[in-house]
This record gives sequence, structure tokens and C-alpha cells, in this order.
Amino acid sequence: MNAKTTISISEARRRIFDIAEEVQKPNTHYTFTENGKPKAVLMSAEEFDSLMEDFEILNDRGLFTRIQEAEKEIARGDYVTLDELKKELNYAPYGGLVVEDKNGRTYSVKRKLTKGRK
Repeated sequence: MNAKTTISISEARRRIFDIAEEVQKPNTHYTFTENGKPKAVLMSAEEFDSLMEDFEILNDRGLFTRIQEAEKEIARGDYVTLDELKKELNYAPYGGLVVEDKNGRTYSVKRKLTKGRK
């Protein structure tokens, strides 16, 4: 705990608007204590959302594994650039269509695109 940002709940109640503004700064949070023991933490909503997203990724073992595999593929150079993908898919700027599928179906790749493939 940081002594500067660890305060009693009573003090937090008196300063809540100032504290709420201060936690908007990156990496700033307050720990509120009751009888000298940590009771709650206040941070910005943006930082909270970011932490929740991180927890979600870490708790989804499959997703975490896929991210690690993707990072290894990138390190090996096993990827295609956006320009290569556009060429592979015969994408024509201003002539192509962008479609969003909201039905929840999942799709699979029929063939693997590789870097430098023609």
C-alpha cells in the first residue's frame, strides 16, 4: 500500500469528489481503510475495465494460449500483412464490401495464409 493514497474511509467520505478526480490519472488508486486495515480500493472506471479485461483473458485458458501462440507466430514472422491479405482476397479499395455478421456463428479457415504466398 502507498501511504500517500491509503486513507481512512472517514477521510475518503470527506474528500470523495477530489479523490474521484485524482484517480483519473493513470496508475492512481486509493486504498480505504477501516480500523487501519484495507477495506476497499477506488480507481478510475477506465483502469477497472482494463483490469477486468486482463482477468478475463487470464481466466480463459484457451484464449490465453491462443494469444501466446499468436505472439510466437509473429516473432517467427509467420503472418501476412494487411496488404498481402487484401491481395490474397482480391480486395478492391472502394469496390469491396465490409460485412458484419451478428448471428453468433463461428467460421473456420479453409486454407492457411502464409507470408509471401502467391
